[in-house]
Amino acid sequence: MMTRKLLLLISLFWGAALLTSCMPPTPIVVYMTATYIPTEEPLSLATNTPEAVQPITEVAALPTMTLTPTAVSATITVAPSVTWRGAIVGPDYVPPTPVTPSPTTLPAGETITPEVSQPVEPTAATSGGVVVIPTLDPNRIGIQLDINLSQSDWQDAMGRIETLGIEWVKVQIPWREMQPNNRDEFGNDFFRRVEQYLEDANRRGFSVLASVVKAPAWARSNQTEDGPPDNPADLAHFLTILLREVNPDQMRDVLGDYIDAVEIWNEPNLIREWQGTLAFSGAGYMQLFAPAYDALRAYSSTIPIITAGLAPTGNNAGISVDDTEYLRQMYAAGLGAYNDVIIGIHPYSWGNSPDALCCGTRGWDENPHFYFAETMRSYREIMVANGDQGNQLWITEFGYATWDSFPGDPPVGSEWMRFNDKWTQAGYTIRALQIAQESGYVGPIMLWNLNFATLFGLVENRDERIAYSLLVPGEGCQLQLGNPNRTERPLFWMLYDAVRPDTQLPDFCGVPPSPIPGLG
Repeated sequence: MMTRKLLLLISLFWGAALLTSCMPPTPIVVYMTATYIPTEEPLSLATNTPEAVQPITEVAALPTMTLTPTAVSATITVAPSVTWRGAIVGPDYVPPTPVTPSPTTLPAGETITPEVSQPVEPTAATSGGVVVIPTLDPNRIGIQLDINLSQSDWQDAMGRIETLGIEWVKVQIPWREMQPNNRDEFGNDFFRRVEQYLEDANRRGFSVLASVVKAPAWARSNQTEDGPPDNPADLAHFLTILLREVNPDQMRDVLGDYIDAVEIWNEPNLIREWQGTLAFSGAGYMQLFAPAYDALRAYSSTIPIITAGLAPTGNNAGISVDDTEYLRQMYAAGLGAYNDVIIGIHPYSWGNSPDALCCGTRGWDENPHFYFAETMRSYREIMVANGDQGNQLWITEFGYATWDSFPGDPPVGSEWMRFNDKWTQAGYTIRALQIAQESGYVGPIMLWNLNFATLFGLVENRDERIAYSLLVPGEGCQLQLGNPNRTERPLFWMLYDAVRPDTQLPDFCGVPPSPIPGLG
């Protein structure tokens, strides 16, 4: 087996070759053959590109992996392993009495959104009949991918993200798959595939946010659902191994890190993510966080460390803890003592405009948890109240869902997805990114998600995650079930336009309505 140093030298060689061949002076669209149902027949390249962007006819191949990739056979499909399952309100949700928002206590000069009591949909700005998309900083935008993709799906997804022109990729690292047998394990096939994919992301110039989740069975006495280890030191030990193995020590100044930031766990205020011996509270989370933080700081004094993004939800006994209450519990248990920690946040907004504040009367708008603006403001107020105004929020998961063009009805409990069509999804998302980037205290925003609607069986099974996807099966911007090609929703091309100040596309996979909800 080749040594790691030799592998790094080969990676550097290929990285330089790709960097030289994949940096044209103008935007190009890179499409790789899409296949979510394995086939021996060659598949055509997608061509549904807005006319201002010309696709190329040849695609640079990814250098041969130095380790054997996990292939998808004709009868076995790699399924997504991500833990997120949708916006959370509890299984017995009953709309509460409308809540009057509390007055803001933000420092002078800080703003989040206009003080409004009902959803507001500004008119999109136009110039000569063309929609003008606000300019966004691509270095503060990312998108989440499932690390368990087949190699062909991974390559296709990375090519699409390169087309978008954004900086960050987020992946969840399932600890239970990385160390299924014992605490000192590394180097199994799954571990090495993760390393390959992160190396590929690094080679392409992306920064990677790794969210570490799901303790293995050997670390838990409670095997129900998912949860933390009984001994928090086991997670700290795993993080040490992960960074030692994945982030190269040799030639690090040249190659950089494969993992650029770490989020410690995911939505621990949901019991399905926190079955175990640690208390189901912010104090219990801090027991896990403290040794994990120490392990990360022992590796690097500068790597960004993000607290687990919390699910925007209320109190449901034995099921969930209100996220704002949970964050206060974290501060009461010592979070404020860490002056270099970033606060993770998941400000989903259901069918409500990112400019809107609580409350309304149509349904799914009667509670502050249903609003992007309310969640953002609440978290910032809690940070300021605890003397943490100098730290950032990172939006580690966020998106608008729409059931537009999917067959049948949305999953039970997700009927609100009917409120958003594909244009509302696009306009609201772009506006939310603009609000976050103009706030002065929000770092990168990770969109959920790129391509779940293209993965095998998820559309057919009416999986709610498909409603957030920027890509769908089909051609010419039209959903076509069973089509092995992949096409874009309008949000994909609006985001492409937004991160290029000198680009103004004439349309976005179809003629947009006037006005586009959310844009102004």
